[in-house]
Amino acid sequence: MVNKQKNILVCVAWPYVNGPPHLGHIAGMSIPADIFARYNRLIGNNVAMVSGSDMHGTPVTLLANDLGVSPEEISSKYHDIWSKSLKDMNFQYDLYTNTHTDNHMEIVKDIFSDLLAKELLEIREQLMPYSITENIFLSDRLVEGECPCGDNEKARGDQCEQCGKTLDPSDLKNIRSKRDGSIPEFRKTSHYFLKLSQMESKIKKWINSREGWRQNVKNQSLSFINEGLRDRAITRDLSWGIDIPVEGWDDKKIYVWFEAVLGYLTATVELFSKTENPDQWKDFWEKEDSESYYFQGKDNIPFHTIILPAILLGIGGKNLPTDVVANEYLNFAGREFSKSSNWAVWLPDFLEKYSPDSLRYYLTSIMPETSDSDFTWEGYVASNNNELVATLGNFIHRVLTMSHRNFDGEVPYFDTNSSSTKEIIEKSEKALEEVGESISKRKFRESLNKLMNLARFGNQYLDKHEPWKKIKEDKKSAGEVLGQSMIIISAISSMLEPFLPNSAEKLQKVIFNDKKNNWNLILPISGDKFDKPTPLFEKLEEEKVLEENGMISDE
Repeated sequence: MVNKQKNILVCVAWPYVNGPPHLGHIAGMSIPADIFARYNRLIGNNVAMVSGSDMHGTPVTLLANDLGVSPEEISSKYHDIWSKSLKDMNFQYDLYTNTHTDNHMEIVKDIFSDLLAKELLEIREQLMPYSITENIFLSDRLVEGECPCGDNEKARGDQCEQCGKTLDPSDLKNIRSKRDGSIPEFRKTSHYFLKLSQMESKIKKWINSREGWRQNVKNQSLSFINEGLRDRAITRDLSWGIDIPVEGWDDKKIYVWFEAVLGYLTATVELFSKTENPDQWKDFWEKEDSESYYFQGKDNIPFHTIILPAILLGIGGKNLPTDVVANEYLNFAGREFSKSSNWAVWLPDFLEKYSPDSLRYYLTSIMPETSDSDFTWEGYVASNNNELVATLGNFIHRVLTMSHRNFDGEVPYFDTNSSSTKEIIEKSEKALEEVGESISKRKFRESLNKLMNLARFGNQYLDKHEPWKKIKEDKKSAGEVLGQSMIIISAISSMLEPFLPNSAEKLQKVIFNDKKNNWNLILPISGDKFDKPTPLFEKLEEEKVLEENGMISDE
């Protein structure tokens, strides 16, 4: 039975570009999104994977002031760095854009005006923290203090990361500026508020209807709602951002969290704007049977399960998220990644020394799907050497090298009707099915482990039948084992593509020739020529890697 092609929208969190990307950024959003998007393309779905750089807001403005340049110069610089790094990681974005395009800004202003016309926005006065030392209103994420729930002395002005409660800066006790530690004073200012309270029952009903969501996503979202949805300001006292489309509001801008979550919509519009069918974006946003998946870190859950759905319900006619796939945090050697403390593994630096596929593998194998996980250089080296090189690469290279050397560069003969071959085919097809099922359920660590289980089985099969010994005594029997092993390699090369696209492409050029991988088992044909193989992965020296990355003292 042929499955009907689906429209799958893959939405990847928009990084805030006031610095280069570190590994924590891509582990939680880009890697799982890319695996999911690539798999869905392979099985024939119509996929659009979109994201971009979040260019606006106070942190960029302050960094620009510190450096004596314009905010646009800073955000454009880091947007280019992010774009290159994501491309170097071979993430298959259909569009990676930014929030300072005319397309984005005009659509955001149109949506603001639409909500205003529908009386879902209201001007209210509020108290906001003002820095006496810098003479600016401080954005929510530039202040910290004690969460009113307790236990966290460094809660942000918009959310406590420990309890998940959304906050306003005025909720914090002992509030201080994250910039210079000074104590801000609260001053009155007027802003437009989105009437979230009016949509509380609709959003709660929708969240309760969701199936297959990760428990942390559902729990945090319902906790947010059960407190009672509070109307939230969607404008800020900023100089860098999107203009408010109302006369007399020239000294304020649309708040970043409001415009950034609309980036998924504006990016999809932009993606198709210069094609023969510029309205094709509607297939992903307005067709009822289309699906949308939002890949985030856990700190962004309420913005995608509450705020974005509220905006979409407000404007009407747009699909709500099918799933918000929120990961926990990736730490570095037991501590949180931190730009300010320079405690990070910066992605551009990493890619100057090591392969993107080895990183994709390791970060997928430790992906923080249900709890925080930890990147260590020792773990990275062990993952590369023990799993990629010794298990996966070793199996593939042993089979292809022995086959090429002893059978004139041809696929050895094997009987497709023998019980042993049928067993290999059945096991390979089952692995394809199980790995695909795990990816479709957004269980990426599980799916990678199932792929590696097939490689482990392949090694066991080789060790059991020892074709290197049989070559001299019974070449036909050795060829049978190697040919059957090439069936396993064929299955692995198909499954490998979403995880390690560079390695999969290299392997498929050797064994597939012009055949196209559609997540199916392509049986090798006895007698077909194939190229001389080269190792897919390179072993790393742990001491050298540790020394290169400052983990071994020179003393």
